[in-house]
Amino acid sequence: MPDQDVRLQLLQDWLDQCLPALFAERGWGAVPSGRLSPASSDASFRRYFRWEGAERSLILMDAPPPQEDCRPFVKVAGLLAEAGIHVPEVLAADLERGFLLLDDLGRQTWLEVLVADNADALFEQALQALLAFQRLPLDQGLPVYDDALLRRELQLFPEWYVQHHLGMSLSAEQQEQWRQVCDVLVSSALNQQRVLVHRDYMPRNLMLSEPNPGVLDFQDAVYGPVTYDVTSLFKDAFISWPEARVQGWLQRYWQLAGAASIAVPPTFEAFYRDSDLMGVQRHLKVIGIFARICHRDGKPKYVADVPRFFAYIEAVLARRPELAVLGQLLASLPRVQAQPA
Repeated sequence: MPDQDVRLQLLQDWLDQCLPALFAERGWGAVPSGRLSPASSDASFRRYFRWEGAERSLILMDAPPPQEDCRPFVKVAGLLAEAGIHVPEVLAADLERGFLLLDDLGRQTWLEVLVADNADALFEQALQALLAFQRLPLDQGLPVYDDALLRRELQLFPEWYVQHHLGMSLSAEQQEQWRQVCDVLVSSALNQQRVLVHRDYMPRNLMLSEPNPGVLDFQDAVYGPVTYDVTSLFKDAFISWPEARVQGWLQRYWQLAGAASIAVPPTFEAFYRDSDLMGVQRHLKVIGIFARICHRDGKPKYVADVPRFFAYIEAVLARRPELAVLGQLLASLPRVQAQPA
């Protein structure tokens, strides 16, 4: 029997043990007969299942050790809930085996419902939630987006996209260009105000729910640059917006953040530059991650979104002369993406 099927049976057995106590504790009455079905999966090793019985719906997370660790999810869920963010409540946990039982925030992600006509209203709600957790004190011992972490993320681009996907190595000249690029991007990130950073705050991880949004996939949260999450929100892996609308949304966030005493730069132009450079760091990282998911994990579908990130980068290069060396480096790389082996 495949390992995943073994884990699914263990998960089912654990659920059968949890439900009677949970229903009794919550006053929900007798446990109805229910069924388990796949809810979603993501780019990691985690899987999600939905249990449905009578009128009740619950979510199970399967996060197999040693690849995954549920503890950060539980910790960050508690922090965000204290800030009034709508996150899944942890109803039961087996941290050693990597099982969590959560309440169900709904069936539709924002990625499924966002259109041009409702984007302003939905993103306003996303910004309010973002500001709520950015106001949290930085005293809960989360990891820090420091120089080492920023550079490790950037290194995913030459390691996985250039070497594994394009099948080439950087020359000495290209390596020097890459070093200069990394120095500019890391310096900009480290000079920004630190806040709690979700690290994947985008429509795919926001649920249409009441209250809205429901926020998921926050287990990798760190303390880091103030522009990181708001840039991720509008320069998404799976949906792109006209640059003029993005600039308007960023300006709205900058105004709200200033009013909320979050330390953003005093001028929007300075904030916009910080957002641009932060975005390029993330875009290069994500290109590397998508190449790694393809070649290491056998999930090639994510590579189809790599051109979206190059488009984001090229738009920034056109207005940020300090990144001219990145433009030179990218121009020297093949533009036709090699196919997965």
